[in-house]
Amino acid sequence: MAEVTSVNISEKKGTVKHPVPEIVLRCRHGIVGDAHAGDWHRQISMLSEESVDKMRAALPQLKAGAFAENINTRGIDLKRLPVGTRLRIGETVVEVTQIGKECHNDCAIKKATGTCVMPTEGIFVVVVKEGTVRAGDPVEIVEEAEV
Repeated sequence: MAEVTSVNISEKKGTVKHPVPEIVLRCRHGIVGDAHAGDWHRQISMLSEESVDKMRAALPQLKAGAFAENINTRGIDLKRLPVGTRLRIGETVVEVTQIGKECHNDCAIKKATGTCVMPTEGIFVVVVKEGTVRAGDPVEIVEEAEV
C-alpha cells in the first residue's frame, strides 16, 4: 500500500520546506501555516520518494522538502495520475490540479545536477476533504479522472 513518508512546510516563501510531525489541510486554503497556502490551484505540492531517489544518486544528502514539496509518498506513481484524480491521504481527500511546473532558474538542485524531477514528476493538489496528514498515513486513489 502507498503511504506518506514526510510532510513538509515553509513559513516563508523562498525558503526550503522542512519536515513537521503533521499538517492540517483546509478547503480553499491548503496547509495551515505553509507560506504557499491560499485559494488557488496549487495549494499543496506532492512528490514521490521514487522520484527523489533518482536525484539522490547525484545528491545523496537530499532531504524531504528539498524540492519545495509538501507531501512525499512511496508506492504510488504520482506523475501518471491525470488531472482530476482524487486521492485519500489519511483522513483527507485531495484532487490533482496540475502535473509538474516550470523550474525556477535559480534552482540549486538543477544547478548542481543539470536536471530536476519536480517540473515533470511533481504534482499539485487542492483540498476536497479537510483533516490532518502525518507520515505513515495511507495514500489511495478514490476516484480516477477520465483521460
